[in-house]
Amino acid sequence: MSSHLTYLEASVVGLIQGVTELFPVSSLGHNVLLPALIGGSWASDLSVGKAESPYLAFIVGLHVATAIALLIYFWRDWIRIIGGFFTSLRDRRVETTDQKLAWMVILATIPVGLVGLAFEHEFRVLFGKPIRAAIFLVVNGVILYAGERFRTRASLRADEELAAERERTEGQAERGHAAHASGQRAARQLELSRAVQADERLAVAGYLQAVVIGSAQILALLAGISRDGVTMVAGMFRGLSREDAARFAFLLATPVILAAGALKYNDLIQKGHGIYGPILVGSLLSGLGAYLSVRYLVKYFQTRTLTPFAIYCVLFGLGSIIYLSVK
Repeated sequence: MSSHLTYLEASVVGLIQGVTELFPVSSLGHNVLLPALIGGSWASDLSVGKAESPYLAFIVGLHVATAIALLIYFWRDWIRIIGGFFTSLRDRRVETTDQKLAWMVILATIPVGLVGLAFEHEFRVLFGKPIRAAIFLVVNGVILYAGERFRTRASLRADEELAAERERTEGQAERGHAAHASGQRAARQLELSRAVQADERLAVAGYLQAVVIGSAQILALLAGISRDGVTMVAGMFRGLSREDAARFAFLLATPVILAAGALKYNDLIQKGHGIYGPILVGSLLSGLGAYLSVRYLVKYFQTRTLTPFAIYCVLFGLGSIIYLSVK
């Protein structure tokens, strides 16, 4: 197969994929809209709706790179969670936080996994059209705004409690830093401690809550709807703080993205001939973008909201609808 994917196309799309996969603005929506908005060879080279398109093989590589970036960032957490899964099998009971969280992730992933296996092709063909992606991007913005505007009392209270706890622990860390002058190590220990505490809070939510929150990922099969965005909104609706909802969304995204890439691995082998170079470059940029994004967003959602992303989705979606309609 001759090359139908340039290094420029691969670099731009790879970086955008890595960033938008974790920012709550829909990577698939951007993957569909970007080629249509640019037009020309981009529209033909980067068509997600054509089964024979090498673009599908390219997207497989991007998904795997994104999942690897998430695994790298959360590697300590995944070691604990995977360890919890195996000890629960060994002991035939689920008692510890890590064991509970492992089964929460598994149960939360099942609904989107089943629907994705059964209907992924239909979703991609029916809804992977630029104008429809733009419409769903507007819908995504409305969901994000509504998620913030109509926060439950339990979620708001969880935010307040978490803010108070953060202020207390930061004060202790500053005093410890003044006493020991090992600020970087102390900050890292504080970060690890917060991760464990967050998992303890998530484990309390229980399995039913996990399934409800995880089921929201099904909406992300529609190009324009963000997986992390709708998962966060569902988590806040079920009483999680914004920070914990974001953490759970990122943890849930990892196996889903990795599985999506693994299931389509044959596409990468069969349709990637002649474009392995662009796939590699795009995947490296996608992984880098994803790692930097999750590192930024974990801190961002400690104190800030989904509203800016909601505004962006509505404006970009409406702008795309107008442009594509008059083009």
